[in-house]
Amino acid sequence: MHNTKSIFFKELKSFFNSPMAYIFLVIFAVVNGYFFVNTFFLFGQSDMRSLFSVVPLVYLFFIPAVSMGLIAREKNIGTIEIIDTLPLQTYEFVVGKFLAALSLILLGLLATSVHLITLFSVGTNIDYGSVMSGYLGLALVGGVYASVGTFASSVTDNQVVAFIIGVFLVLVFFLMDWMLVFIPTALAGIIQYLSVDYHLSNISRGVIDTRNLIYFFSVIGFFLFTTVQTLEARKWR
Repeated sequence: MHNTKSIFFKELKSFFNSPMAYIFLVIFAVVNGYFFVNTFFLFGQSDMRSLFSVVPLVYLFFIPAVSMGLIAREKNIGTIEIIDTLPLQTYEFVVGKFLAALSLILLGLLATSVHLITLFSVGTNIDYGSVMSGYLGLALVGGVYASVGTFASSVTDNQVVAFIIGVFLVLVFFLMDWMLVFIPTALAGIIQYLSVDYHLSNISRGVIDTRNLIYFFSVIGFFLFTTVQTLEARKWR
């Protein structure tokens, strides 16, 4: 646990020691704020549905950008070799990196709270339960994409390649629910269950089903486990 905490704080500090974190937080807030303001002031829609629908789209490119250097950077500059000699378990290293990326994503979500405050101030007939569950769903989706990005960063020492792999994988999960019309009926249920958007839409409606939670934590666990195995296999080459 101590090793994981050390990796977490080291990675989080590296985010804020470079322009990465500030660029991510500012652009994330501006892009999401633009769509919220459009629906709020132009259409008079006093809810968070517009924000909750656009954040997953912003995630598709922002999270792979945040996570692309988590492990690929260590490989590229050669520090991964030093890390291998430390009394540090591979899973501690991976979890620490993942939690740092997830923390930055959650800070981005926190930046959107200004819209929530605005809504609470002037909105009427607000479904507070769906708003809170919507944020929970976005946090879980952020966790899934961060784990995917961590895995993508572990398979290469090139950050651009890691970004491309990460974008491809998160697009696959995102588009599964949209591709059901092209899927045979026998497989439609399985593909739909694997879709991130399907589970997010359930939670965003205020329905927090254990099946949705199991899905999110299972996918996160799968990609973190795969990342650990990828790094372990590298040691034997």
